[in-house]
Amino acid sequence: MSQPTVAVLRPDDSRIVEAVEYLQTLDVSPIPDPMLAITPTGQVPQHADYCIFTSETGVDLAATAGWKQRGTTVCAVGDQTATALCNRGYSVDIVPSTFTSTGLVDELSTDVEGQIVELARSAHGSEVLVEGLEAAGAIVSEICLYRLERPETAGQSVSLAVDGKLDGILFTSPKTVEHFVQIATERDAVAALQRELEETIVGAIGAPTKRAVDKRGIAVDVMPDTVGFTQLAEITVRRILDTH
Repeated sequence: MSQPTVAVLRPDDSRIVEAVEYLQTLDVSPIPDPMLAITPTGQVPQHADYCIFTSETGVDLAATAGWKQRGTTVCAVGDQTATALCNRGYSVDIVPSTFTSTGLVDELSTDVEGQIVELARSAHGSEVLVEGLEAAGAIVSEICLYRLERPETAGQSVSLAVDGKLDGILFTSPKTVEHFVQIATERDAVAALQRELEETIVGAIGAPTKRAVDKRGIAVDVMPDTVGFTQLAEITVRRILDTH
């Protein structure tokens, strides 16, 4: 049997390289199709009572810019963000037990009244954190560290999906879903895409990504318990092999 083909839509940095290498260890043929290009804004977190990081990218940009913790309570959404903070020499004070914005709001809601809480993240974060923290009495400040744009080269996975040539596809953020379907829309191929993906094992990382896929009329077959890429890849590939 030939190796299953699995498209992976990570950002066009070391993450797509690592994803391809990992998928090769699972005996599949990876189709790397970066759907995100990271454009730093040059902004840096200021001093606040709390600082919330939601991604490894945000941590790396803040650290590269020389951000100092200086007594700030640091919160991380997700284990990977927490690990990135520790690797950069920051102490992580709070990681919500559920890796979501809602989980973090629940964790902080009794402590942040009158406190300055800074969100250090991309320009595309949901309003859940802002609204929840403000409702808890926090003074919320958003620092937009980077924008997520669509690379000019993106689209190979859309062509293969429409042609029924993908066994699996890995969506790793709501923005990857948005750009993927945007390309299909520009090609007037959304109906064909939805039809062909019924025969493809679709993996989504985390509830926000799953919601983004569902919203566009595509069924999600796999969503792991954690927001780690390796688990997403493993479970998706296992499902592909079980259905072959």
